[in-house]
Amino acid sequence: MSGDRRTEKREDQGKAQRIIKNSLFPVSLFAIFLGVLLLMSGLHVGLIVMMNQLEWNDIVQSVVPILYWSCVAVGLTLFTRKKMRDTYEEPLHRLAEATEQVAGGDFSVYVPTVHTADKLDYLDVMIMDFNKMVEELGSVETLKTDFVSNVSHEMKTPIAVIKNYAELLQTGRGSEEEKQEYARNIEEAAGRMSDLISNILRLNKLENQRIDPEIVTYDLRGQLEECILNYEEIWDEKDLELEIEMEERAPVQADRSLMELVWNNLLSNAAKFTEPGGTVSVRQTSRKDCIEVSVSDTGCGMSKESVRHIFDKFYQGDTSHSKEGNGLGLALVRRILILMNGEITVVSEEGKGSTFTVRLPAAKREERSDERNGREMKDGE
Repeated sequence: MSGDRRTEKREDQGKAQRIIKNSLFPVSLFAIFLGVLLLMSGLHVGLIVMMNQLEWNDIVQSVVPILYWSCVAVGLTLFTRKKMRDTYEEPLHRLAEATEQVAGGDFSVYVPTVHTADKLDYLDVMIMDFNKMVEELGSVETLKTDFVSNVSHEMKTPIAVIKNYAELLQTGRGSEEEKQEYARNIEEAAGRMSDLISNILRLNKLENQRIDPEIVTYDLRGQLEECILNYEEIWDEKDLELEIEMEERAPVQADRSLMELVWNNLLSNAAKFTEPGGTVSVRQTSRKDCIEVSVSDTGCGMSKESVRHIFDKFYQGDTSHSKEGNGLGLALVRRILILMNGEITVVSEEGKGSTFTVRLPAAKREERSDERNGREMKDGE
């Protein structure tokens, strides 16, 4: 792990000021060894002097120092062995056992660090990184399980609709109008399943960066106007009042086709969750380095819990409208905006509506000039 990442980890864990030791066996340990050896040497000299004064025989004076230094050597060896086992071997054995458990699919493993937070060494950092990795793998596994469960549920519903109405058509009963209704329901269910699969494929490609966005400079106002006109029938059908505030020109740097998905999703959600006679507002303003677009509605709004999860895959805060979507739209929107170096925020209140605000990088002045010159040359022709 790099030093920068270590620093970030230390800041994340309470902003505590601590120094990570680069060695498992610090200089202080060798100082202890040196002190013990000097002390033992001094005792050895004292022992020799004492034996001479007591006039012990030569054999005893030869054997005693050997036994003495044998005891010292055994003591230091046992101390060193214990230090190596506690500091190095046991943590690595625990790490190896935990790795084997993780390989077997157990993501509840946790390996404790050897030292406290103010005395960490690089082995402790490695253990902390391992614990973080296992936690993230567990989250990924949970997400995968939830994803499969949600996809299965979302596909099961339209398949059941198709099956039931197909069986009714096979009986040959019912009037022509009823048969036409059965056929429409089958078509809607098939369309919903097709949209689900398309969104899953798009989201998968975006998350795995298999789509290379074509970042170009273009006028956002024109694109917004086109997207708004695409929902003209819905505005009229639900008698929605449309408020639009946009600048004359709004040059941005983004992928035009991907951003069209963003606006269509936000506008369709605004129309879907706004009751007949309500208001949908689209406002575009320019900031210093970005273009800001907000899509507001006077619909049902969302709870704080829903706002926290609104960009999660398959999350649908208002289940009364769940048959109109599959909970992938806003997850797709957020992923697209990440690729565009943009961002999206939401402010919502239950019973008062929601406002989604998108910020995109504004085109640089040189590119604006090039775009303007190109347009003037085209007009001159």
